[in-house]
Amino acid sequence: MLFLAKALAIGVLIWFYTTAKEKGQPPINWAITGLIGYIIVWIAVRYTLVQALWGMVSKNPTAGIIVMQIPALCAIAATVLIRKKLIANAAAEKE
Repeated sequence: MLFLAKALAIGVLIWFYTTAKEKGQPPINWAITGLIGYIIVWIAVRYTLVQALWGMVSKNPTAGIIVMQIPALCAIAATVLIRKKLIANAAAEKE
């Protein structure tokens, strides 16, 4: 079930690294920032929202699979916002 979360984490690393190279910023710093943001949001949603919903869907396998994907989707939404902020900071540095 965690395959999606792991695949998206690798995707976040690559996405932030390439964006930083395009913007002339330190790619390792951006990649680490994106990954840490992804992991923090994933853990927070997994152990709050999913844990609360799990009791309601534990007997339905399909609903269980869907609920277990919520943390990965929330983490991706957070990384989009983190990336926008890093891009804005990079643009402000150039001015």
